Amino acid sequence: MTGKSEIEVIIGGKVYYISGYESEEYLQKVASYINSKISDFEGEDAYKRLNSQYQNLLLLLNMADDYFKAKARIDLLEEELSSKDNDLCNIKHELISTQIKLDNAKTEIISKDNMIARLEGDWNK
Repeated sequence: MTGKSEIEVIIGGKVYYISGYESEEYLQKVASYINSKISDFEGEDAYKRLNSQYQNLLLLLNMADDYFKAKARIDLLEEELSSKDNDLCNIKHELISTQIKLDNAKTEIISKDNMIARLEGDWNK
């Protein structure tokens, strides 16, 4: 486990010191995401007219929305992956079953060829 990182970031034009067990790059990425959300809203007149409590609430709701949409997408992709894993497993079982049938058919052909060779040998006597 890595040690705790503490870095200086700028969020909303203010300097903050944040820390965590994640990498400094990750913490910067989180701060950058928050700044991006703030920038998105600051361009809207309706947002500017809200008091800071409502502005923060709107930002939090928007980030929660992003989170739940991303989580839903991940859940869907995990279901698709699981389905594809099951399909692959079924295909592998089918391949093994087909290989066994092929091996049995080859063995039967060899047996029949041997029988034909013996019968031809008996016929030629």
